[in-house]
Amino acid sequence: MRKHVAFALAGIMVAATAATSLAADYDRYERGPGGGPGVYAPPPPPRGTYAPPPRHAQYGQPYFFGHVGVFDPNSDFDGLAGYDSGGNFDIGFGSRVSPVFAIDGTFGAYGSDRGSDKARVVPLTIGARLIIPHPFIEPYVGAGLGLYFSSLEERPGTVSTGIDDSSADFGGYLSVGLDLWLNPRVALNFEGKYHWVNPTFQDSSGRDFDVNMSGWTVALGVRVGF
Repeated sequence: MRKHVAFALAGIMVAATAATSLAADYDRYERGPGGGPGVYAPPPPPRGTYAPPPRHAQYGQPYFFGHVGVFDPNSDFDGLAGYDSGGNFDIGFGSRVSPVFAIDGTFGAYGSDRGSDKARVVPLTIGARLIIPHPFIEPYVGAGLGLYFSSLEERPGTVSTGIDDSSADFGGYLSVGLDLWLNPRVALNFEGKYHWVNPTFQDSSGRDFDVNMSGWTVALGVRVGF
């Protein structure tokens, strides 16, 4: 009889010890490694989790931009061969419709001279940019279409009797650029843009001439978010 009682007591003691150990482990999990209430911290998230876009890349963010730079005319015989490099500027508004996509509306002007001859173009365009998002440096490529207002003044020569005419034509551009963000609202911008436009002008005798007034603009500017 005494042996049965001894075995029973030993079993009760083992069960009590196991229960105490489980309770202690549970208490440590609830209190945290330091023993105090609410100290437990969940494990860090796995690597490769989604990172939110930079603050300047938020949906629907509008912005203003402006550039000043140089214009390098084409050297085609039916274009601006012999014309010197000139200047250009543009201003516009846009919207960052997603972290990787933006829409721009731009008004600008570029021109070039060859002695007393003058070529001027005023583009009014709408376009889009595809952006690689980054908190500080954002490269992009873009394209657009619009109305190009051109004017040409050329003295009489072997080809024409002299041109002093203007034209409005549809044209387009491709662009590549880089935004350097100084803070979430302001960025320095470097942009190269190639414009295509081929207006038709009349000389003083009434003959028509198609003139290629395309070329590169390279400019430095600023982009300011609202």
